[in-house]
Order: sequence, then structure tokens, then C-alpha cells
Amino acid sequence: MSARKILITSALPYANGPIHLGHMLEYIQTDIWSRYQKSRGNQCYYVCADDAHGTPIMLKAQQLGLTPEQMIAQTAVEHQADFREFLIGFDNYYSTHSDENRAFASEIYQKLDAGGYIKRRSISQLFDPEKQMFLPDRFVKGDCPKCGALDQNGDSCDSCGATYSPTELKNARSVVSGATPVLKDSEHYFFDLPAFEGMLQEWTRGGALQSEMANKLQEWFREGLQQWDISRDAPYFGFEIPGTTGKYFYVWLDAPIGYLASFKNFCDREGVDFSAFWQQDSDAEVYHFIGKDIIYFHSLFWPAMLHGAGYRKPTNVFAHGFVTVNGAKMSKSRGTFIKARTYLDHLNPEYLRYYFASKLTSGIVDLDLNLEDFAQKVNADLVGKVVNIASRCASFISKKFDGRLSPRVAEPELYAEFIAQGDSIAQSFEEREFARAIRDIMALADKANQYIDAKAPWVLAKDESKQQETHDVCSMGINLFRVLMHYLKPVLPSMAGEVEAFLNAPLNWQSFQQPLTSHQVNPFKALMQRVDPVKVQAMVDASKESLETKAVTTTAPANAATSTIDPIADTITIDDFAKLDLRIARIVSAEHVEGADKLLKLQLDLGSEQRQVFAGIKSAYQPEALVGRLTVMVANLAPRKMKFGMSEGMVMAAGPGGTEIFLLSPDDGATPGMRVK
Repeated sequence: MSARKILITSALPYANGPIHLGHMLEYIQTDIWSRYQKSRGNQCYYVCADDAHGTPIMLKAQQLGLTPEQMIAQTAVEHQADFREFLIGFDNYYSTHSDENRAFASEIYQKLDAGGYIKRRSISQLFDPEKQMFLPDRFVKGDCPKCGALDQNGDSCDSCGATYSPTELKNARSVVSGATPVLKDSEHYFFDLPAFEGMLQEWTRGGALQSEMANKLQEWFREGLQQWDISRDAPYFGFEIPGTTGKYFYVWLDAPIGYLASFKNFCDREGVDFSAFWQQDSDAEVYHFIGKDIIYFHSLFWPAMLHGAGYRKPTNVFAHGFVTVNGAKMSKSRGTFIKARTYLDHLNPEYLRYYFASKLTSGIVDLDLNLEDFAQKVNADLVGKVVNIASRCASFISKKFDGRLSPRVAEPELYAEFIAQGDSIAQSFEEREFARAIRDIMALADKANQYIDAKAPWVLAKDESKQQETHDVCSMGINLFRVLMHYLKPVLPSMAGEVEAFLNAPLNWQSFQQPLTSHQVNPFKALMQRVDPVKVQAMVDASKESLETKAVTTTAPANAATSTIDPIADTITIDDFAKLDLRIARIVSAEHVEGADKLLKLQLDLGSEQRQVFAGIKSAYQPEALVGRLTVMVANLAPRKMKFGMSEGMVMAAGPGGTEIFLLSPDDGATPGMRVK
């Protein structure tokens, strides 16, 4: 059977925030499947990229005092570090803000336009008169037109669940500036999705989608497909539409095209034939792994765009559910909205890879990360069953038999039973039924432990007349352990690498059927520690701390960098608040503080004097980006002596922490020393 040509992608993470455990479900699922395909000898590539365009990125970069390019570059470093430490084996990780993506977006648009699939018409939108920009729905807030609930989003009400147009909001305001939006007309460009209805009906029912997805799409077909607005007006961070001025591709047009761009970047670098995967008559397979919330884009817009531009459509689009923690939606207040980096600071990434694999099926169901079950399952399965097999046998092989396995297999029938499970376990991985594969592997682990328990090599070893039997039993245990770790290799690649070093032999489908006999192994080292509940709780506590700072975060002196004012327990009166002397200050200089993880040293000009302040904003700002900026400071805060020097005030900021700390900046026209009222 010839090797398959396979291209795999995960949905592109948005470049304006950190990766969290909800995201990691998808990348772990995709990575396991990719590693499995590669282990079978298939020509398989796994690519992804940061989704780097759109209004939110443009505005956040402005808040941080960075260019969008600077911000997405910083985010790319953080994202890739998280993925790397979670052992996600991308063949290429790129960005949608790339020359390749610009070229593909322009080409696809122009082919669609030439085919008559781009329509133009004028529409009315809400416009921020102060910022001189059209407002996406999420950047408009106001009172619900149905129930009157205050401060609701521009497209739906959290209180009554109603959906509506942002133009229907009462007392609408721009989230960007606070100004009252006005209606303004603009010409927009639309992709004629209804023109592809026949093709999409056939494709969605032809096995390219899970049945749940295909059934859901039928609802949208019955409601009638609508033309899709693919343009946005300046100011906008993205690619300008060819032949226009001030018109940009909507982020969702060029985001999926990023799959092509990332793969093209890889192909050009590695000498792979790009067209062999993406031409219409390609015999290659293309698979997209996505969350259930973006089904519409990937199963309607994306295949229609590809078809209209002369490219092949995906072989399959695999959707998964969301992650809940302890049976509920991820919560900032409970500390269960856990960033990937926070997890990595406390726990082994392969714990989570295994736990997710033990729960994942091919269906579109939510997966619950129950933290107590998480610890118990990893400890029972990986430590108590799998690693236990090797740890109970390896010491005898090393101490009594010079690290050499027996020349014979003690129980050929038992070994054959382990090998015979290979086809069904492989089929489970192929079908993305990882939970079924894990159940079968753990059932074998139970049998291996039962065998060792029954033979009791620790008893045999005490009898000089039974040394050969001891050798045979322990060697049998090591060989059974080897088969199990071969099956687990896509899930636990790091531990598998350590096992290969111990066994002095690879774990692969080409050789695992043959047992290791008269084979030299290396000294056994501990492979995995038990999940420590104290570390799990520390992770939760760290998530609470970093996210609760969203209440009121102050950034200097240093102890204020992570301080939180509880709005109930630490209430103050209006008289207390009136004592604060808030002044405009210009940042004259900013520099790193040697030996401090969070601090920057700022020199602030108050007009009549200068002050030195230490601010805990290092994670969000580069020093050079701050020089010359105006900010608000508490001018009458008592000076505080720190080990780095004297801090003579406090600059004001807000945000959830990490890279999201936003200095309070005054309006234009303010001058240093001016009092803030």
C-alpha cells in the first residue's frame, strides 16, 4: 500500500491574546492525529499560523503603544513557546500577515471577481465620529432594544438572549471612544455564496463533514444562504483589496487562506510540491481541525471560495466541542480560565495530552477537564499502570542480568495478544476515537500488571534456582511495556523518547511486532512523577490571581503590580477617594530593572518636578515604546523605599495582567502637572 499524502491544519489562534487550555484541546487533538499518520509512514504535514489581522488587533496595538506588526511579532513568540512546550509538532507555524498570504488572498479574490462572484453595493453602518472609523458589532454597546438591559453588545443581549442589529441599540456608544455612533454609507464588496449552493449541498452530504455538522448546515440551507461581506473600510489592519483605496479584506477572508500560505512557505523552504496538495484533481488529503463555533466559515465560505478560485476542497473538516472545567464554563473568578503558560508553570504537559486523549472522540461534544479526575486518571493509568510495569522489571534486568534481556519470550501467546490489538488501536487513532484507543491500551496494561503480579519476580529473584525464570519474566514485562509505549507514542512523544533511550530501540510500526531478545537496555530512569494536587491547586490559584487583577490594578510601587482591591471587602468612601491627587505625567525615560521580573523604572515629568517610579508593567511594554507618552499618576502617594531604589508615586493602569496591562492615557491637549478631575 503506497503512502498517503496528507496535509493537516488546526484553526489559527488570534494574535491578540494568550493561548488557554480551551485552545489546547484542538492542538493536542490535531497533533496526536498528525503524529499517528507520520508513524504509519505517510507523507504528512501539519501547518498552522497566527491569525494576525482585524480591528481588535489594530486597537489593542494602539493601546499598548505598539505598531500592529510589533504586537503580532511579540504574540507569535509567546504562542510558539506555548505550543513547543506542549509538544505540538508543527511542520510550519507562520502568520497571516505574510507575503504568501497577501498573494493568495489577492489571487483568490481576483479569480472570484473574474467569475462574477464578487458583488458591490452600498450599506449603512455605525461610524465613530471621533475615531473616524466604522464600528464592528462587538465595538458597539448600548441598551437592549428588547428588554432594556444596560451595557449590552452590539449584536445580542446577555440578559434576555435577543439578537438584533447594532443600529437597533438604545443609547448606543462606541466602545473605542465612548462617542455616540452615527450611521454612514459605504460601498462594500460581497462574496456571492448563494451561487455555490448546489455544490455545497453535494459536498456537505458527501462525507466531508461529521453528521452533526452536515445536519446543522441543512438548517442554514433552509434559511437561505446570504451574500457575505468580505470588505472593511480604513482604518483597518489587513490587506488592501486589489484595485481599491481604503478597502481591506475582512479578516475572515484571509484567515483560512493562511492555511495555503503557511503550507506554501513550508513547501518553498523544504522543496515540497505545493500544487500536488491543492490542485483540483489532487489525490492528496487535506484535513482541517476546528472548533464547533467556526463551522459556518469552514464548511460554507471556505470550500466555496476554493471551488470558485480553482482550488481543491478539503477532504474533511473535523469539528470538536468546547472545554469545560469541573463541569462548568471556564471561569476567571474560580481560577479555571487557565492559560497554557500558567499550566506549564506548574504541571507536566503530557498529563494534559493524555487526559484529553482519554476523553476525545470523533463527535462534537464538550470535554470536561475535571481537575480531581485529571489527577486520579493520570496517576492511576500512566504512573500506576504503564510506568509501573517497567519500574518493577527494569531493576532486576539491570542488577542481575547486566542490562541484557532474555533470549526467549516467556509467554508467546500473551505477547501475540498485545500485538494483535495493534490493528484495532490503529483504527481508533485513524478515526479520531482516541478515548477508545486509550481504553484498549489500558486494558492491555492491566493484563501486563496481572502477569507480573502472578509471576512475582521479586519473589523469584530470591531463589537462586529460579534466576532464568526471573530473567524471562522481567524481560517479558519490558517487552509488554514496549508495545504499550509504542501505542502511546502519538499521545506521549516526550516520554516515548525517554523510553526509546532506555530500551536502546525505536518505537515504530515497522518493528514493534518483534520482541527484543538478547538485547542490551540502558539503566532505567524515572519516567513520570505523580500529579501533585498541591501543584494543581497552585495552578488554579495563579489563574485567579492573574485574572482578578482586572478589578483594579495599579502598577507602581512594585507591590501594586499584582494587588487587587476587592470591591466588597475593601470598600472606601468618596472622601477617601477624593484624597487621591491624580496628575498628568510625561514619561521622560524608561528602562529595565536588573533582577526584577515585572518592573520598569520610569522617570516622570510633572511639569514642576520629576519623579522616579517603579511600575510592574514589564510584561506589557517595551521601555522604548513608553518614552514621550503621557500617563496618569497618583502624585500624593507616600514615597516607598525598595531594594531597587525609591519609588515616588504610582502610575495608573488596568487590565487582566500579563501582556494586557493598559496605561491610563489622557486625551490630547493634556500637559504634565495637570490635575485629573
